Amino acid sequence: MLKPRFVKALALFALVAAGVAAEDKKAAVPGIGPAGEIKKAHSGFKFTEGPAADAHGNAYFSDIPNERVHKIDADGKLSVFREKSNFANGLMVIAKGEVVACEMSGAIVALSADGKDRRVITDTFEGKRYNAPNDLVLDAAGGVYFTDPGFRAPNPLPQGKTCVYYAAADGKVARLIDDLPNPNGVRLSPDEKTLYVFPSGQKEMMSYPVEGPGKIGKGKVFCSLAQAKEGANGGGDGAAVDSKGNVYITSATGLQVFDKDGKALGTIAFPEQPSNAAFGGKDLKTLIVTARTSVYTCPVDVAGHRYPGK
Repeated sequence: MLKPRFVKALALFALVAAGVAAEDKKAAVPGIGPAGEIKKAHSGFKFTEGPAADAHGNAYFSDIPNERVHKIDADGKLSVFREKSNFANGLMVIAKGEVVACEMSGAIVALSADGKDRRVITDTFEGKRYNAPNDLVLDAAGGVYFTDPGFRAPNPLPQGKTCVYYAAADGKVARLIDDLPNPNGVRLSPDEKTLYVFPSGQKEMMSYPVEGPGKIGKGKVFCSLAQAKEGANGGGDGAAVDSKGNVYITSATGLQVFDKDGKALGTIAFPEQPSNAAFGGKDLKTLIVTARTSVYTCPVDVAGHRYPGK
C-alpha cells in the first residue's frame, strides 16, 4: 500500500505536469507549432540577421557587427561564407546559387555560390547611395524588392528619407514607398499579389496590392503587432511566409503569426528576441530564426514558401 504522503506527492506531480502540458499547448500556435523542440543551433555572435535557405538544405545568416555571412550546411556544420561583408543584413538565395545580400554600407549585391565574388545589383538611386539597405525579397520576374531605413546609415540620410525600392532584372530601380517610419522587413505573398512591409517605427504592419513587377497600389494596414509593454508602439523586423500565406513577424514579444487576412494566430517565443526568420530544411518545415547572439531552429507543421528568384 502506498503511504498517504507519497500518494499526495504523486497527485501534486500530476497536477504540475498537467499544468505544464496545458501551458505548452497554450504557448503553441494551433496548426502551426512549434511541432517539436526549439533548439539553439549556433551561438556566440554579436548580432544575427538575414536567415536564408537554399534548395539543398544549406542555410545562411549575417553577423552584422562582425561583417560576416555564415553558412550552416545540411549536416549543421558552421562555416564562414563571406568575410568583410559590408555589414550585410537581409539575405536570399536565387535559383543559380547566388546569395543576394543587403549591404548596410549602401548596396544590393549578389555573392557567388562559393562566397568569393561580389556582383553589384544596385548601389545608387538618382545619383546618391542608399541609406543602409536592410531586407529584401525576390520575385519570379527576377527583381528585388528591398527596404532602406536609417539604421547604420550616414547622417544626414543620403536619400533624405526612408523608403522601399524595386530593382528590376534589367537594372532599372523604382522608389515605391517613402512614407513609412523605417521600413524594415519585406516579403511577398506566395501568389506575389501582395507586398508586405514591416516598419520598425509603428505597430501597424502594411500590405500593398502588386499590380505587376515593381508596381504597387495603395497600402493598407495588414495587422497590428501585440506590444511587449502597454502603450508601446513597437514595430516589426524580419518575417517569413509559409505555403498557406501565413505571415510570421519578428517582434519584441517573439514570432507573431498572422493568417493571410491579418488575423492573429498566436506567438512563438524564443530565448532571445528574434530579428528575422526563414523556412529551411529539406521539407521546408523548419523555421530558421536569428535572435541577437544566436541562431535557432523551430520545427513547424506547415511548409514554408520558397521564393523563386532567377
